[in-house]
Amino acid sequence: MEEPIEQARRLAADDPTGWFDRLYVAAERGEAVVPWDRGGPHPLLEEWTREHNVRGGGRRALVVGCGFGSDAEHLAAIGFATTAFDLSPTAVRGAQARFPNSPVDYRAANLLEAPAQWRRAFDLVLESLTVQSLPDPPRREAIARVADLVAPGGTLLVIATARDGPPPAPPWPLTREEIDAFAADGGLETIRAEHLRDPAGEVPPRWRAELRRPG
Repeated sequence: MEEPIEQARRLAADDPTGWFDRLYVAAERGEAVVPWDRGGPHPLLEEWTREHNVRGGGRRALVVGCGFGSDAEHLAAIGFATTAFDLSPTAVRGAQARFPNSPVDYRAANLLEAPAQWRRAFDLVLESLTVQSLPDPPRREAIARVADLVAPGGTLLVIATARDGPPPAPPWPLTREEIDAFAADGGLETIRAEHLRDPAGEVPPRWRAELRRPG
């Protein structure tokens, strides 16, 4: 079988947005592996919610590009009324099958055409590794659309691979300027932007940025 990252890059080269569902369809058939599916929530999300004692208390959360749903399930487990969406209907079906009794509202939706009622409606928005999978365009538009989902007083958490120069193929990890664009384009304030490095060098540098809309 082709290496997961190489297969994702080949599909993305053919179709900058539609390739997501093609990858999930191939994975459903056992012909591919979704490279970002860890079988659990992203460690940087888990760490953030633990270290900051984040609890939902019934507040609304939205997960952008939810994939098979592990991040959404984590937020639901700590008390958020969670909505999670993905461009790929196949991914959404996979999440519903993986978590058949889930309280999460899983939906197939396009970030660039998100429902109007989602605008500035969520107390916590999680964007993890989705924007970095898009070329520019439509990347800058996607950054603004993500930011616009955050309610007054709400928080946006961005998790992404970090970079200094342009990589040759997707994913296209984010620069500091692109992290700052979530604030500049969306009317948010940056609370912290962590540039995290793995001491062992086994994974590339990561961004974990926390932003807030003034309430």
